[in-house]
Amino acid sequence: MAQTPKSVSRLESHLGYWLRFVSNHVSHSFMQKVESRGVTVAEWVVLRELLEGGEMRPSDLAQKIGMTRGAISKLVERLCVKKLVARQASSSDGRVQQIELTAQGKRLVPMLAKLADENDQQFFGHLTSEERQMLHGLLQSLVKTHGWKELPVE
Repeated sequence: MAQTPKSVSRLESHLGYWLRFVSNHVSHSFMQKVESRGVTVAEWVVLRELLEGGEMRPSDLAQKIGMTRGAISKLVERLCVKKLVARQASSSDGRVQQIELTAQGKRLVPMLAKLADENDQQFFGHLTSEERQMLHGLLQSLVKTHGWKELPVE
């Protein structure tokens, strides 16, 4: 068996390795949970943003979550087919489209949010409140330091 030179760091010595390890498991678990309810993680992000922001233009939603207009259009179309989102012409300018959650979408979002809460509890529930706050703060600091804006949808 070949020996690794001491100057080559081990995979396990990298924070990125551990972040990816944890992220993969947490994300995969959540993906399975929301897909069991008929939506993708990207669709969940759109639904959650519409619940908070109310009726808006697709271009505003795209900017808010850091996606292209084309990607948002595809997601909105899928959500319209699923009757979770409705699209209509703006009352002030018929050329502009507005999107909003349907009644069915408004009922689904809290159920999906509960799945997100349960997923967090499953993976991070063993941490103390202080440890969770510290981890949350450290991750937010990384996002802020690097100026990341796009919401994680995959």
